[in-house]
Amino acid sequence: MGASGSKARGLWPFTSATGGGGSEAAGAEQALVRPRGRAVPPFVFTRRGSMFYDEDGDLAHEFYEETIVTKNGQKRAKLRRVHTNLIPQGIVKLDPPRIHVDFPVILYEM
Repeated sequence: MGASGSKARGLWPFTSATGGGGSEAAGAEQALVRPRGRAVPPFVFTRRGSMFYDEDGDLAHEFYEETIVTKNGQKRAKLRRVHTNLIPQGIVKLDPPRIHVDFPVILYEM
């Protein structure tokens, strides 16, 4: 779950490429930062949806279908999870925007 952050890909987008500090700190920082011409905003405006559409156009996290099982002459209804013919939801717009998980900020409340 935590691998979606930028540190998992080996870069830290919220630090400046110039960096203030000693030569050791600058060398370590340059190894993690990819040089860019623009500043990266600390907000996330979209995310990948975690739900799916089924054949009928219904949207849910999981889909089940009812099956009738006959055991010892008795009919019993069981739910079977559906894994086929599901379409991912895709990109979802966040309202309001969230702070990026790798943004170095401390949230403080009194």
